[in-house]
Amino acid sequence: MTTTLYLAAATLLLANAGVGAWRIWRGPTSADRMLAAELISTSAIAVLLLLGAALELPALVDVALLFALLAAIATANFVTRTWTLLHEDRSAREEARRD
Repeated sequence: MTTTLYLAAATLLLANAGVGAWRIWRGPTSADRMLAAELISTSAIAVLLLLGAALELPALVDVALLFALLAAIATANFVTRTWTLLHEDRSAREEARRD
């Protein structure tokens, strides 16, 4: 019973990741795309944790932790890049707004 519930939740999260992929494709700004990438990574982490519990594979928890670490690094990199662009000069500020 709980395995079916875990797999159903994982399926819903995969659909959620599909919506995030659509936003990456359509997103008008780089911030929209980055938030969608974070949505996909969060959904992937949750799916891995659910599958790890449903299939009793503790290695999937380790993989989920690795994905969480990579997502945090990607977010920090994006924020650093955007902060630098916004504070360098006026033309870069306009570029960051359009991007």
